[in-house]
Amino acid sequence: MTDSRERRITALTEAAKAKSKNKTRDADQAIRRLIKRGEPITFQAVQREAGVSHAFLYNHPELRKRIEHLRGARRKATTDQPADADNTVVITLTRQIAELKKQHRQQVQALRDALERAHGENLDLRRELARRGIHSPPNVASIATTS
Repeated sequence: MTDSRERRITALTEAAKAKSKNKTRDADQAIRRLIKRGEPITFQAVQREAGVSHAFLYNHPELRKRIEHLRGARRKATTDQPADADNTVVITLTRQIAELKKQHRQQVQALRDALERAHGENLDLRRELARRGIHSPPNVASIATTS
């Protein structure tokens, strides 16, 4: 081989290595951006984001392994998350319902106690009126007789 040919081959080889290194860096940065945005990590998403070919990603073992790992981790997280989120919602709502039921029972009991006191006072007043000889008008209904 001639000296100039070897230099051209070396220059082309170095250029190809630099190009590959830049594409690898771009793919790595694309993965980071996708993760940061919370988007799914797939070969297609990384390809679009980095501007590299599908074949490039598949032919680079480190990138391929990383994408497959992140894709698998994402799938596992999404299948686990709804169950946990659903459980949390169910637990929270159950607690809220229990608290509301407790408040309702307390309010109903307070109203019953107040009604009982009112009936007692009404009865006492009617007895006092009867003792004094004052009769209530016939068109006034008694609470005790209407319930």
